[in-house]
Amino acid sequence: MRATSAQQAGFVPMYRVSPFVRRFAWALLGGVFLATLWVNLSPASYYDAMEYRLIELAKPAWIAGDVLVITPMTVTSELLMPLFLFFVGKELWEALVLQRGALSGRRALLPAGAVIGACLGALAVWLAHSAVFVADEWVHWAEGWPLPFGSEIILGYVAGRMVFGPAHPALHLLLLISIATSILGILAAGLASPGGDLQPLWLALPVLACAALAWLNRRPQTDDLTERDRRRGQTLWPYAVAGLVSWLGVVAAGLPGALGLLPVIPLIPHAERAFGLFAEAEEYLHDPLNRLAHSLVKPLAVVLFLFGLTRGGIDLAAFAPTTITVLLSTWLGKPLGLLFGALLMAQLFRLPMPAGVRIRDLVLVAILSGIGFTVPVLSLDTALPGGAMAEAARLGFALSLLAWPAALLLSRALRRAG
Repeated sequence: MRATSAQQAGFVPMYRVSPFVRRFAWALLGGVFLATLWVNLSPASYYDAMEYRLIELAKPAWIAGDVLVITPMTVTSELLMPLFLFFVGKELWEALVLQRGALSGRRALLPAGAVIGACLGALAVWLAHSAVFVADEWVHWAEGWPLPFGSEIILGYVAGRMVFGPAHPALHLLLLISIATSILGILAAGLASPGGDLQPLWLALPVLACAALAWLNRRPQTDDLTERDRRRGQTLWPYAVAGLVSWLGVVAAGLPGALGLLPVIPLIPHAERAFGLFAEAEEYLHDPLNRLAHSLVKPLAVVLFLFGLTRGGIDLAAFAPTTITVLLSTWLGKPLGLLFGALLMAQLFRLPMPAGVRIRDLVLVAILSGIGFTVPVLSLDTALPGGAMAEAARLGFALSLLAWPAALLLSRALRRAG
């Protein structure tokens, strides 16, 4: 589709997505594959390795929680995965604030309706099924309700690329919905079940970090900047320090460490124009936010492999009522809610469908939104008690990947039908 026709219809065309997104997918799948083999062949050695206590210290009373326990799992989830959330959070922020961003102005309404509908649909089915089929008597029936919110960003994009092709505008919509629902999911999980007693005073640290960046980025009244001013404006270490301070405050407050870098994103200077989510063109931009993102590309492939290895081990014998709850929420509640929310928003505000996206494409996006693995698994320890219930949920999220071939088969059937 030509960019001009897409712009006239009010939707940014799908720019070429950088190939590193597919490398992320294969790194994640590689880690999951190795972990699944290991946990099914030798579960004891797998859990001994992943839960090995590297550090165990008593915490001061003024920090949330009683004991600081560092394991390979917590290193990956709390220290490394915040880099991934920063990477995808940057894309969502730019879509909201940049010129021609995919979520600027009225463009935000239809995706927002889809996101809200998807989360409410998943929540309704989770609560309904949990109320009827309680997994354990000692577990509250609504336990884990934020888990099905998160959609699969990386694997979802690869699946969508196979379903729609590499340049279809529906891919852009799928990425927007996946990123937004994932961030909402991990935020809801952290607020609903904080790690230990919540200590909100520690959230002053992210606020101070943002205030320091706002002061640093204050602009001189004149346009006659010296070369020294320009170089100082391009240095990255202040943003890295602010991110570290923000992360420390979030963790000390008892919230998931994965959220720790998100507060500083709006305060980092960014480009003036959007090129699309994960656009290959962004590799040629030199603003601080894009430079930070570029510096993470190679490390994140390793991070996602380690996440798959430490958190992606799927016990194939863990099937339980929670598995069904996960699948119904992701395969039924979320897609139906997404469709209802998007179409309701379009009707209320008289919105056209995004350029190049038809109703049947929206149906396929809804089905692909039923894939949820990375962010839901990241939130498992926060949202659910450990043990059999968590393993049953992990199996359910792994099985949700079957929405991938289902969407692919449906897309081929729709093409044949014309």
